[in-house]
Amino acid sequence: MSDQPSSKPPSARRQNRVAAMQFLYMCESNDPQNLGQALRLFFENQEKERDFYSFGEELAAEAWEKHEDVDKIIREYALNWKFDRIAKVDLAILRLAIFELVYRLDIPPIVTINEAIDLAKEYSEPEARRFINGILDRFKETLQRPLRSAATK
Repeated sequence: MSDQPSSKPPSARRQNRVAAMQFLYMCESNDPQNLGQALRLFFENQEKERDFYSFGEELAAEAWEKHEDVDKIIREYALNWKFDRIAKVDLAILRLAIFELVYRLDIPPIVTINEAIDLAKEYSEPEARRFINGILDRFKETLQRPLRSAATK
């Protein structure tokens, strides 16, 4: 299997995750005083219509609202790594993934982890995917739900 990107365009869900990750990255640099306004401005300035990004906007909003709780998990699982030394793009990817694993029971954990690894491959340094995969792999062992399907309520 090759590390070359496929010629197939990314799915709408992938494009939404990319936008959500970019929003979380932006928030790390510039904490929004008004989350709703920041979301509106960010998603209105994407290449597609804002309603295309409804999934991404939902993920971004909820993940940022929960980022302090998610950061506690990242700190716990980023073994031998100082939180403030985590690359900002890796932190955005981890925040999105941990948020999904904890709060989005409609998304199978394996899908979330695979998406996070793919985001790291595309947007971060080559070593980042191992770092991100290690944290997510250890954390997934604590989940009390099926890994390959959405949880039932």
